[in-house]
Amino acid sequence: MHPIWSMEYAKWEIEPLTAEEEQLSKELSESLAISDLSARILIRRGLNTPALARSFIRPRLEELHDPFLMKGMAEAVDRIDRAIAAKEHILIYGDYDVDGTTAVSLIYKFFHQLYEYLDFYIPNRNLEGYGISFRGIDYAHEHGCTLIIALDCGIKATDKVEYARSKGIDFIICDHHMPGEELPKAVAVLDPHREDETYPYHDLCGCGVGFKLVQAYAKKHEMAWYDLLPLLELTAMSIASDIVPVTGENRILAYFGLREMNKKPSVGLQSLMNMAGIHPGRVTINDLVYKIGPRLNACGRIKSGTEAVRLLITEDADLAAQLSEAVNDYNKSRQNMDKTTFDEALAQLEAAPDNIQRHTSVVFAKHWHKGVVGIVASRLTEHYYRPTIVLTGSEGGLITGSARSVGDFDIYSAIDHCRHLLTNFGGHMFAAGLTMSEGNLPAFKQEFESYVAAHILPEQQQPVIKVEAEIRLSDITPQFFRILQCLEPYGPGNPRPVFVTRNMINYRYTKRVGKMGEHLKLDVTDQTAYITGIAFGKGDFATYFQNGYAADVCYELEENNFGGATTIQMQVLDIKKKE
Repeated sequence: MHPIWSMEYAKWEIEPLTAEEEQLSKELSESLAISDLSARILIRRGLNTPALARSFIRPRLEELHDPFLMKGMAEAVDRIDRAIAAKEHILIYGDYDVDGTTAVSLIYKFFHQLYEYLDFYIPNRNLEGYGISFRGIDYAHEHGCTLIIALDCGIKATDKVEYARSKGIDFIICDHHMPGEELPKAVAVLDPHREDETYPYHDLCGCGVGFKLVQAYAKKHEMAWYDLLPLLELTAMSIASDIVPVTGENRILAYFGLREMNKKPSVGLQSLMNMAGIHPGRVTINDLVYKIGPRLNACGRIKSGTEAVRLLITEDADLAAQLSEAVNDYNKSRQNMDKTTFDEALAQLEAAPDNIQRHTSVVFAKHWHKGVVGIVASRLTEHYYRPTIVLTGSEGGLITGSARSVGDFDIYSAIDHCRHLLTNFGGHMFAAGLTMSEGNLPAFKQEFESYVAAHILPEQQQPVIKVEAEIRLSDITPQFFRILQCLEPYGPGNPRPVFVTRNMINYRYTKRVGKMGEHLKLDVTDQTAYITGIAFGKGDFATYFQNGYAADVCYELEENNFGGATTIQMQVLDIKKKE
């Protein structure tokens, strides 16, 4: 689902095929006996031969890379072997978001089948903040743990790893964030973004790196693939929620993870699906992004990420029902906080006299909840379409918050430019976290604004909807839709195809829907065929269509299951009037 932009603001970008791509498209159409439009979509994804297309459409687990190609993997597996042989206590440590909690759940579930001296730890967002904490290391020491496996964090925790070593605790780090100038002195550092890394795929999420560790352990000990399959639902959840590219290994892991969910979900996931109203056997990547992920994230934002792990690892249906209900309540609380914080942040920006001229949004209030500043930053980014940072109060005169970018602007580099004003920061080009002294905020706002103003390009300051093709409604055949379904799961690197159809007019029943009539239910035709669709936030277009006017419509296609009938409908992204 895309944010709702005004029709005057969003740019529809339709890039034609090159002459070479046109030729390849024709050849692919003939070879696979598919429509020219279907072939065009495959070509756009680099699938320019029948072999590549078939491989993409039918992923195979055998295409996953050898995990021992990743630097540090052999050392990590050897250290775990030594720990198990010596009956050492192992602490599995992870971040409090979906990526971290699924990674911890994956490692815990796998090794708990083989070994009993395991514990897990999720840091408290408000007391410890992101990543490895001294409090977490003290917990490990107090409980006799001599090995910590850190997931989705730790790549910059050089001081924390040294502190752990002083207490006789080793670290294995499984991370996917950008390293600092120096790697922590851990037993093993698994991170596809290491400068010296030669592993063939660099876009794994934290849970994905954790899965590679499990895959390596299973390979060394000649365990069957069958034992790993139930864990793939966790990697799929993480890939969807952490917004990593759904390409290469991520596509394979997400594909088989969704298949496992739809065949036999774990007890905890099944309970969460029931709470979210997701039909068994019909779980999609969108369900993970918009229904499952937010509920799991709400644990770390409102209460504790530990609750998410407990739900994901339990095999007790009664406990799962109890935990999933609590998780659902956390999500409702989070939604209320989101709205209040967003409204206050928006009012703060609109009250600034230079707001319209600025290239950035930076807002701060001590009372905002740490658990929602990232979500509010995302919403503000959509509202103004510019790099955004939302900050709240922390301990010791510090303030902390989350940053979100627009387009392909590198917000991490912008924050790195201001590093002399920060006590800590981390992340990647699209999103980051940062901490600073409250007294440094005015200088930071000025330097951050100056850097962004000097480096952001005009095309990065306007929302763009990348359109796959301009089509007629008669092109939307069952065979064509089956090709689209074969390209799932969609995500970054493999986006859901977006189409434009010109001169759509009301067919019969286009009308307002929703509690306040804020949405639009379309029933339209382009004179070649007709189709229904939903356009969120565009109820004002109802009268326009009902009066017989034509419009160009930009949309995705989805399957609608209602009343036992299955139809193809539009998920409308934008509408442009023709009058």
